[in-house]
Amino acid sequence: MRRSWVFIACIWALGLAGCATSHVMIGTARPPISPDMVQIYMRPPTTHYEEIARLDTSSQGSFSFTAQAKTDAVISRLKAEAAKLGANGVILQGIGDQSSGSVGTGGGSESYSSGGSFGGGIGINLETTRKIGGGVAIFVDGH
Repeated sequence: MRRSWVFIACIWALGLAGCATSHVMIGTARPPISPDMVQIYMRPPTTHYEEIARLDTSSQGSFSFTAQAKTDAVISRLKAEAAKLGANGVILQGIGDQSSGSVGTGGGSESYSSGGSFGGGIGINLETTRKIGGGVAIFVDGH
């Protein structure tokens, strides 16, 4: 029983480790702000801005099942990471799908009697995907 709890804890920890957002600094960080203050840009703003960092994240570990919920998780994580760096904007560079493995299960049974034998089985396989996304954390003057 104890071993099964240890196994579950290890799997959970690995799942959390896989959902980390990463950044590469290309500018100067500022004091952290609230993620609510970070704006997403589909293209660079027309006003002056400074690039702070390149960001990458995924929806892994978010317990989201729909494409929209996974996209929302990616956007939320990009905003949170940008806010930690003091960026008030993220220029979105893209969001896409990535296969993250599959989950399978199966079962079967068979029966023997003096007249012969009978066997059967069923299997289910579900491929899982996650959303991945990236952008550039920026500080927009006058934002």
